[in-house]
Amino acid sequence: DLLCIMANEGKSSPPLFGDDDDELAQSPEPEEQKFSDVSTEEPDKGLFDDDDEEKGNAEEGEKEPEAEIPSLDVSDVPKKVAKSEEIVKEAEATDEMKEEEEEAEDDGGDEFTMEITVSDPQKVGDGMNAYMTYQVKTQTNMPDFKSHKSAVRRRFSDFLALHSKLAEKSEYAGRIIPPAPEKSVLGMTKVKFSKEESTGSVDFIGKRKTILQRFVTRVSKHPVLRKDDDFREFLEKTEDLPKAKGTSALSGAGFMRLVRNVGDAVSKMTSKMEESDQWFEEKQLELDALEGHFKRLVTGIDSLVTHRKDLSTATEAFSKTVALLGTVEEHEPLARAMSQLSDVEGKIDRLHQEQSSKDYFIFGELIREYIGLIAGIKACFSQRVKLFHAWQSAQATLLKKRETETKLKASGKTEKLPDIEKEIKDWEEKVDNGQKEFDKISKRIKEEVAKFESTRVKEFKSSLINYLETLMLTQRQLISHWESFLPEAKAIV
Repeated sequence: DLLCIMANEGKSSPPLFGDDDDELAQSPEPEEQKFSDVSTEEPDKGLFDDDDEEKGNAEEGEKEPEAEIPSLDVSDVPKKVAKSEEIVKEAEATDEMKEEEEEAEDDGGDEFTMEITVSDPQKVGDGMNAYMTYQVKTQTNMPDFKSHKSAVRRRFSDFLALHSKLAEKSEYAGRIIPPAPEKSVLGMTKVKFSKEESTGSVDFIGKRKTILQRFVTRVSKHPVLRKDDDFREFLEKTEDLPKAKGTSALSGAGFMRLVRNVGDAVSKMTSKMEESDQWFEEKQLELDALEGHFKRLVTGIDSLVTHRKDLSTATEAFSKTVALLGTVEEHEPLARAMSQLSDVEGKIDRLHQEQSSKDYFIFGELIREYIGLIAGIKACFSQRVKLFHAWQSAQATLLKKRETETKLKASGKTEKLPDIEKEIKDWEEKVDNGQKEFDKISKRIKEEVAKFESTRVKEFKSSLINYLETLMLTQRQLISHWESFLPEAKAIV
C-alpha cells in the first residue's frame, strides 16, 4: 500500500521543467527515463549558463556522454577571459589617458605665459648686401626655457626659416601653422639703396615689423607649437642662426596667387576623395566663402587707406596755400585767421595720416593674416586627403597580396606561402596604422578649426572695438581743432 501511494504521488507531481511544456511533449520516454534525463542535464545547464548555443542543443535532446563532461576544463576559462579583458581595458585606458593629455595640451589649459615683442629694426650693410635685423624680446615662465627673459636679434630670413621648419614636421600634420611673413622685393630694394630714412622706407619697415610680430605671437599662443625646440632656439639662442636656405618668400601678388593655387589644388584633391564625413564638405564650402569675403574686404581697406592718404596730401596742400595767402593779406584779423586755419589744416593732415595707418595695421593686417590662416587650414585638409589615399593604397596592396596567397594555395606552391603570409601581416599592420592616422588627423583638424573659429570671433571683436575707438578719437580731435579755430574766425572784424 505504501509503495502504491508513493507511485501515485509521483505521477501527479508537477513537471520539473516548470512552464517548458514543449520539452515534456517531445519526450516519448517513460516517466523514470524523464527524471533520469533531467538529473544528468542539470550539470550541463549549470556549466553553459550563458551559452545560448549549448541551451539550444540541450533543448533539441543532444546529449553528451557523462564521461566527456569532466574532460572539459572550464574552470580556468572565466579567469582567462577576465585576465584578457583586464589587459584590453588597461590598454584602452592608456590610450584614453594619452588622448586626454593631448586634448588638455591642445586646449592650452596650462598656467604658462609668453609675451614676445619685435622692435628696434636696424639696417646692416649697404647696397644689395644690406638687410634688416629686428630685436626679439621674450618674457615667459615656461620651464623649458633657460631664462624667463631673453633678447636676440633676428633677420627676416630667420622668421621664414622658422615657418618652414614648423610646416615640414610630420608631427604637426593637421595643425594650423601661422602664415609665413610676406616678402616685398620692391619695398626691401628701396630700403637697401636709401641713404636716409625716407617716408616710404619707414612705412615699409613698420609694416614688416608688425607682420613679424603677428607671426611669432600667433606661434606662441598655440599650445603645441610654442613648445617646439626650433621655436625655443629662435627665441633664446644669442648667436646668429644658421643661414636659411630656400626661404625666398613671395611678394603680395605672389602670396595671393599661392593662396589661390593651394585652394584650387585642395579642391581638386578633395573632389577625388569619396568624403564620408559631411563636416569636411560643409567646412570646405564655408572656408571658400569666408576667404572670398576676406579678399574683397582687403581690397576695400586698401582703397580706404589710399583715399585717406590722398585726403592727407590734399589737406597738406590746402594748408600751405592758405598760409601763403595769409602772408600777403593786409587785414590783420583776417591774416591771423588764415594763419590759424593753416595750422588747423596741418593738424588735420596729420590726423588723416595716423588714421590711414590705423586702418591698415588694426584691421587690414588682421584680415590678411586670416587669409593666410585659411590657407593653412586648407593645407591641413590636403594632408588629410594624402593620408586617405595612402590608407586606400595600402588596402589595395593588401587585397592583391591576399589574392596571391589564394592562388598559391590553389596551385599547391606552398614553399612561397610563408613569405606571402609575412607580407600580408605587414600590410595588415600598415592598413591599421593608415586608418588610425587618418582618424587622428581628422579629429585633430576638427579641434584646430574649432579653436580657429573661437579665436577669430574674439580677435575680430577686439579689433573692431579698437578700430571704432580710434575712429571716434580721430573725430573728437577733429572737432576739438575746429572748435579752437571758431573764436578766431568770429573775431574777424
